Amino acid sequence: MEKNSYLCDVCDKSFSQIGNLMIHRRTHTGEKPYACDICDKSFSQSCSLTNHKRTHTGEKPYACDICDKSFARSDSLTNHKRTHTGEKPYACDICDKSFVLSGSLTKHKRTHTGEKPYACDICDKSFAVSGSLTKHQRTHTGEKPYACDICDKSFSTSSSLTTHRRTHIGEKPYVCDVCDKSFSQSGNLTKHQRTHTGEKPYACDICDKSFAVSDSLTNHKRTHTGEKPYACDVCDKSFSQSCSLTNHKRTHTGEKPYACDICDKSFALSDSLTKHKRTHTGEKPYACDICDKSFAISNNLTNHQRTHTGEKPYACDICDKSFAIRNDLTKHQRTHTGEKPYACDICDKSFSTSSSLTTHRRTHTVKMELRTSL
Repeated sequence: MEKNSYLCDVCDKSFSQIGNLMIHRRTHTGEKPYACDICDKSFSQSCSLTNHKRTHTGEKPYACDICDKSFARSDSLTNHKRTHTGEKPYACDICDKSFVLSGSLTKHKRTHTGEKPYACDICDKSFAVSGSLTKHQRTHTGEKPYACDICDKSFSTSSSLTTHRRTHIGEKPYVCDVCDKSFSQSGNLTKHQRTHTGEKPYACDICDKSFAVSDSLTNHKRTHTGEKPYACDVCDKSFSQSCSLTNHKRTHTGEKPYACDICDKSFALSDSLTKHKRTHTGEKPYACDICDKSFAISNNLTNHQRTHTGEKPYACDICDKSFAIRNDLTKHQRTHTGEKPYACDICDKSFSTSSSLTTHRRTHTVKMELRTSL
């Protein structure tokens, strides 16, 4: 009998052996005659059932002759051996990349074609890799199948669980080869290394700014679009960054999670705690490059440097006056508006500046002292 003489009557495929044709037909009929006697799974081929049963028995008959690893399937051993030989037999015919696994080549080709065959049946998103679709669908279902065996947290991906467990054991396997810092996530190491190289691969397509981190570019673009997707559920304010919303919410709750370990003060923002600690240590890390003054806060250095340059970037939109410090402009504008936001809690007087209120309140203190002495 001639080769390729057994034709499928459903599609146009042909086979040299009738057994292969019969196996192929099951892809059309959905028939799975080989049932596992331990669980409820069935298979279209007897060899698939044999491989599956090894997941129950733990049998791994295919041993690597180079290292001590064993495998349940022969093709798994073949793929593994390539980690020793470096063989990459599956070459892309579009670029110069090669792969150990045929499946890896198939996925890679989609980066050229843009094909995304795995479609979500809930929303309109599609994916090039089936695993990406599985992860995505959990954003709809809320499923978190990967549970931490130390605490009660669960995760939607195994990689998230692996990363989380490092917070318990303190493992930081990703080491910077320039300095001695280590990281629990490879992505954090990549971001850190850019502080050494100065690389900023994320470029804004509206202006000429570039960023080391993709999140920074996303946040920056909102300065162009005005988008503020993070809305407060207590008041009507919205923010361009999630961290800004988190900080804002503390103005409602009064939460101050950042506590000083020297005194009893707490702060809503971590950088406020950092600045406060300098009042204890006396640290002034921001040095003027023109004179010998140093400052505990970067803004104070910026304001000071304007005493050298004469720069006054804050201009009044009513008169022609300009100011080196934003707060000075705010005070000045009240001379136009008549606003007096600082009210005395003893009498009915109000003031345009907090310092004027402080001075005024002393007149009450002096009067009280005089009455007491009489």
